[in-house]
Amino acid sequence: MVTLIGMGSGKWEALSAQAQAAVGGAGLVFGAKRLLAGLPADCTARQFALYQPADILETLAQNPGQDAAVLYSGDTGFYSGASGLLTPLRALGIPARVYPGVSSVQLLSAALGRPWQDWKLISAHGCACDPVAECMTNKAVFFLTGGTETPATLCRKLAAAGMGAAHGVVGENLGTEAEAIRYGSAAELAGQSFAPLSVLLVENFDLPQFRSQGWPDEAFLRGDVPMTKQEVRAAALAKLAVTPTDTLWDVGAGTGSVSVELALAAPKGRVYAVECEPDACALIRKNREKFRAYNLTLIEGKAPEALDGLPAPDAVFIGGTKGGMEAVLDAVLTKNAAARICISAIALETLSAAIAALTARGLTAEVTQIAVSRTKPAGRLHLLMANNPTFLITGTRK
Repeated sequence: MVTLIGMGSGKWEALSAQAQAAVGGAGLVFGAKRLLAGLPADCTARQFALYQPADILETLAQNPGQDAAVLYSGDTGFYSGASGLLTPLRALGIPARVYPGVSSVQLLSAALGRPWQDWKLISAHGCACDPVAECMTNKAVFFLTGGTETPATLCRKLAAAGMGAAHGVVGENLGTEAEAIRYGSAAELAGQSFAPLSVLLVENFDLPQFRSQGWPDEAFLRGDVPMTKQEVRAAALAKLAVTPTDTLWDVGAGTGSVSVELALAAPKGRVYAVECEPDACALIRKNREKFRAYNLTLIEGKAPEALDGLPAPDAVFIGGTKGGMEAVLDAVLTKNAAARICISAIALETLSAAIAALTARGLTAEVTQIAVSRTKPAGRLHLLMANNPTFLITGTRK
């Protein structure tokens, strides 16, 4: 029998009576050095500082017929290595059982005297982690940290994105005599150092407001910079088929209205608003802050040169290129030949150029004309006032 045991904080007293009995009766005990050091002196002398499944299986094969206990930090069901050993044990027909432990989530919850059922649980220990995306979409996020990702590195990412005011709690050495709880904003915690065994709870009470695309025009700060109107924005996002994790470009971003809509439609993705006019760049910054679109990055410069350092896009909205449409399309398709493309045009010359440029690059151009009229009061009557017709040209590859 192989027993997989969650050892919580690593203290012997934290184990259940069942787990203690399993360790005491095992002929072989495996675990990280820190966990083995927490065992009482009368435990088996046959201890192995091993935790990789292959190493444990090899040692088991060299010692047939003996019961074994394998110790894991925290709980066996919360980002634990236990699952990586259970599968090969079952495949080999070796009987196994699991005794859970107290997780770091529970330890922090207990230390704070608060429930944890509403926290979003994320591992940043050896896993790809985007704290901005998680904190944009959840009021309270618990991060299991370790390796290169510490509470400070995560808070630095939040602060750099504009979320420095989010409230943070760091739990160090939870469940041990060295336990410490530290509070501060993400910006404050970003400059501090923490123990290797630390976890982070971020509470952001200033979440973006997510809704279907097509915010009212008056919701955006505009000034004298041209802006893509509400109905066209909604149609453009539909044409781009935005998904929550997309990497998106808005070339010729203007006020940033499309950029903001893209950012809110892809909260776990990234949006790059490319704009060269200083007045427009200032408005993009203000609209980004107003809508709390923290996953939106402003790229100040003229396309296509400004596109060079950007990651490959899943979809691109082109609202203006200042005559460089072909070069912009080349930059997009070089990064991702399958990128979804939507070009906005109000002039027939731009429409013609867009169709020709897409066709020349092997894409099929589909044109949609959007003609919007809105009511305007005239005494007791309401008249329909027409906006300029807008063309949306999408490029798809068969």
